[in-house]
Amino acid sequence: MKKQRKHYTAEEKVAILRRHLLEGAAVSALCDELGLQPTVFYRWQKELFENGAAAFQTNGRSRHQAEQERIEFLEKKIQRKDEVLAELMGEHIALKKELGEL
Repeated sequence: MKKQRKHYTAEEKVAILRRHLLEGAAVSALCDELGLQPTVFYRWQKELFENGAAAFQTNGRSRHQAEQERIEFLEKKIQRKDEVLAELMGEHIALKKELGEL
């Protein structure tokens, strides 16, 4: 009979890796206990080390904040253009009335 595959959450994977890295549990003992293949364990470890820098980056927040500031700037710019356009249109209509074209 085929063994059912266990899907680990990200938190479970980190907990397993933590046991090895911080508590010094042997990889073979962890794999035997959890029914993991050592290659799976080492793949998780590689992913942790490759993507671990993302935990320390604040670019996500600052990028979002910069994007929000840009949106606000562009909205104000559009508002100023609308005001200028409205003023020019008012002057244009007044001039047409004065010249008798309306």
